[in-house]
Amino acid sequence: MNKEQMDRIHTGKGFIAALDQSGGSTPTALLQYGISKDSYSNDEEMFNLVHEMRTRIITNPAFNSDHILGAILFENTMDRKIGDQFTADFLWKNKNVVPFLKIDKGLDGLENGVQLMKPIPNLNELLKRAVEKNIFGTKMRSVIKEANSEGIRKLVEQQFDIGKKIAQAGLIPIIEPEVDIHSKDKEKSEKLLKSEISNQLAALDKDVKVMLKLSIPTVDNFYHDLMDNPNVLRIVALSGGYTQSEANKKLAHNHELIASFSRALSQGLTAQQTDKEFNLMLSNSICTIYEASIK
Repeated sequence: MNKEQMDRIHTGKGFIAALDQSGGSTPTALLQYGISKDSYSNDEEMFNLVHEMRTRIITNPAFNSDHILGAILFENTMDRKIGDQFTADFLWKNKNVVPFLKIDKGLDGLENGVQLMKPIPNLNELLKRAVEKNIFGTKMRSVIKEANSEGIRKLVEQQFDIGKKIAQAGLIPIIEPEVDIHSKDKEKSEKLLKSEISNQLAALDKDVKVMLKLSIPTVDNFYHDLMDNPNVLRIVALSGGYTQSEANKKLAHNHELIASFSRALSQGLTAQQTDKEFNLMLSNSICTIYEASIK
């Protein structure tokens, strides 16, 4: 484990950029970027285009360690290069930005008010490759739709069971039990979620470190006491479908909670923009998300 990276994630000022749209969400991400489905005819062409988009973001002068602590990558991105370096190496060596990897394979169907993660085939092999590619940590997402105590218990249990395997492989797991921002009982779900997270943290070995990626809570600073747990390296927030301005406003009301935004980060960026237009849009987005993260 890289101590410099560990210290940066634990105490650094900034946020984590989520650049991890996967196979299922890539067409939507490209469409928002101004590239329609008729611009590519197969997955390889699609992934080439999305890598060009991510490369344009990562190599931008505004994308730097002054504001950004880490970046979450999709597996396909980890295996590709920026210039003559693999993406994770470029991030750390050229940008001083800590690389993470999304490892989940999507969501199962709704059951007991939640969507668990689908099985992750060849998990050990993937984690080994991540270590070899100098990845620092991993991210995996599941979703809570309803305040169902049994469903939430199983979801958090699944997250931590896999998280322990990730930690054993020498990586830092980002536990991401997203609460749907449109849930009619979001606040109740958050109470159940926090209780289950606390139970799982209490059962961890003292040397195991995890990160939590959570929806911005209904009640300001609701998760703040979890930040003092010795097993928790950092708590970050997903934008969850909020616009950038909405997400920033809500985030700023939660002391020491930092962003890990995806759609809210890339909002307004298009392939058709000139470099000057693209740079200005990305710079403004990074600055506003950073400001909301250091409140």
